[in-house]
Amino acid sequence: MIKAIFIASENLGAQQQVTAIDLVAGKGIKGDRNFDKAQWPGQNITFIELEEINAFNQHFVQQISLSDTRRNVITEGVRLNELVGKVFRIGKVSFKGIELCEPCNTLGSLLANESLSKKVIVKAFTHKAGLRADVLTDGQIDVGMSIEIAVMQPAN
Repeated sequence: MIKAIFIASENLGAQQQVTAIDLVAGKGIKGDRNFDKAQWPGQNITFIELEEINAFNQHFVQQISLSDTRRNVITEGVRLNELVGKVFRIGKVSFKGIELCEPCNTLGSLLANESLSKKVIVKAFTHKAGLRADVLTDGQIDVGMSIEIAVMQPAN
């Protein structure tokens, strides 16, 4: 299920929480900093599990917010790592999981504080920082919607 959605209009700009987003196939989220960019695979949209954010906060006694991860969609109850290479749907919008959204030094620097270095943060989120995906169809997704893995039909 989608728990929260964030967009930022510019690179490293403030994340704005929204209740819905409009998606364009092959381009991503209207109004987001990565809209219509193709610098790397899966740049259309990013996802992260609420469970991983909570586990990080509990393990390291931190209070990072959902927006601090810089991911677009916060999910609950779905293992995002298992969606790499798979087509999935949220409402009428289809996506393809491209690769894990591994933490970068920028994210580490943004979350670093007196008790945690960026190196520790990057290591803590490795293989747990979410999923990069491509948008396959146009449409809108909203907070509260479910994620469904698409069942591939055999070609005739």
